[in-house]
Amino acid sequence: MITLKQDADGNVRMRAIYPKGARVNVIFTDGTQEEFTGQRLNELREAANAAFRLANALDAKGFDRNKGKPVARNKIVEFVPVSPGSSKR
Repeated sequence: MITLKQDADGNVRMRAIYPKGARVNVIFTDGTQEEFTGQRLNELREAANAAFRLANALDAKGFDRNKGKPVARNKIVEFVPVSPGSSKR
């Protein structure tokens, strides 16, 4: 089982996409714990990426179509917001 800790901003750090069936235990800042599936964390990460792209006027692939050049690949979201109860849809 993978264990992630929530930071003071309410995020967990996800450097990679987890397998769908992986079990991930998230420890929140208040000390409570919740078990997520890899699939659910991947969905939350994708939602965070979509919000980042929308806020920065990027298309679905991360390109800035106004300037015609891609944003560096390392500029994807690594910090995913989570809260108690977000393991359920």
